[in-house]
Amino acid sequence: MEAINTASVYIFSLQGLCLVILGTILGITMGAIPGLTGAMLIALTLPLTFNMDPANAFILLISMYVGAVSGGLITATLLRMPGTPASIMTTMDGYPMARDGRPGRALGLGITASFVGGCISWLFLIMLSAPIAQYSTKLGPFDFFSLVLLALVLIASIGGKSMSRSFFSASLGVLVALPGIDTATGNLRLTFGFEELNGGLKLLPVLIGMFAISQIISDIIRIGDKITIIPVKRKRDMLFKWEDWKKNAINLVRSSVIGTGIGILPGIGANIGSVTAYSTARSLATTEDKKKFGKGSETGIVAAEAANNATIGGSLIPLISLGIPGSVIDAILLGGLLIHGLQPGPLLFQQNPEMVYTIMGSMFVANVFMFFFMILSVRYLARLASIPRGLLMPVILVFCIVGSFALSTRMFDVWTMLFFGLLGFAFERFKIPLAPFVIGFILAPIAEENLLMGLMASNGSYLPIVQQPVSLLFVIVSIGLLSIPLHKRFKLFRG
Repeated sequence: MEAINTASVYIFSLQGLCLVILGTILGITMGAIPGLTGAMLIALTLPLTFNMDPANAFILLISMYVGAVSGGLITATLLRMPGTPASIMTTMDGYPMARDGRPGRALGLGITASFVGGCISWLFLIMLSAPIAQYSTKLGPFDFFSLVLLALVLIASIGGKSMSRSFFSASLGVLVALPGIDTATGNLRLTFGFEELNGGLKLLPVLIGMFAISQIISDIIRIGDKITIIPVKRKRDMLFKWEDWKKNAINLVRSSVIGTGIGILPGIGANIGSVTAYSTARSLATTEDKKKFGKGSETGIVAAEAANNATIGGSLIPLISLGIPGSVIDAILLGGLLIHGLQPGPLLFQQNPEMVYTIMGSMFVANVFMFFFMILSVRYLARLASIPRGLLMPVILVFCIVGSFALSTRMFDVWTMLFFGLLGFAFERFKIPLAPFVIGFILAPIAEENLLMGLMASNGSYLPIVQQPVSLLFVIVSIGLLSIPLHKRFKLFRG
């Protein structure tokens, strides 16, 4: 009880509340700008916290974390440019809805779903952190490999009408992830003599290229077109009514639980939580609702945003309970704990319980402030969509170049970004979905690493994939998800 009181004093002091406000606003701003990410913001801020009290430092950093994941939905909805990888799925329905003249509705759905997802994951964080984190550590490498296999199968349900194009896009993403060091042998592969490829292609330049640069190219082609200013309805029209709560309650809870569960698994991330919840919502939707997915589905926006914010609380569970980072940002936060002389894991609960409750409390307070700030300011944020292309595109292009270059301070990443921008533009022209490519690119290293770890532990045997119960469950679900659309296509072919 004393630790909770101490944490409350830190958070609700004038300094603590100012840090929450500052961190959340900076996070939202960075998350909303393509090319600038929450990980970059927290990494740049971490050295500035060296002389701060550890509790105040983590109030600021956790608030940035919450704001960055939430802020990505703004440009994802208004410009079809996800500010963060977690907002990839939001573009699929948020942007079509905004383009159809309902940007306020799309943003209101996303903001409310983000808030609910954050609150539900926070409940899991404060009540179930220790037992859930302990269970996640019992999952073996084959379990993680099967989970990635399940996520890859889910790609087929988010790529549009053509399953073949979705799998082509995903397969190409996996192929692009191969250059670098072979995990099994330690030798270089597919680098083609480029030293810059020794460490593989970085996610950020690829992501910015596929989603931002490709859109910039498309907008440049239409630079002479008349720009339609998208009106945003009054703020009260963006708030959920009782009918909205009843309609979306199951989706909100289900997607938040999915996001929390995937956030707990180390290395999976908010983007996978978002795509899994989105795919689940689509598969469980009515026939009429399924037709709306990809064209402005409210169900899709709610599922994606509830899940990606829920991964925040989920990923913090193994971080503070076991010292295992659940995402890139959590890895930076882990370094922050060590820099401030704190040992994450069971010792953190024993020696510095006030830090545990400070992290938990900061997440909740930042989530509440995020909701009200974005609801109140969204009309002004929405004006981004009314800026003429001739003015907006150069500014976004500069941020994209700076964000790609700042990653490793090398021009190779800028050229990579431009290349994948052209590739993304070609994908759009040939109606090949972009999301499966990026998801395949992200999942490939995770699948390879865990498969090799499992094979080393089993002396090269693949049998544990179907012998271990959790892994077998994921495999069965994957086969089931893959066989359903194939069965439908076979029936149509025979008919």
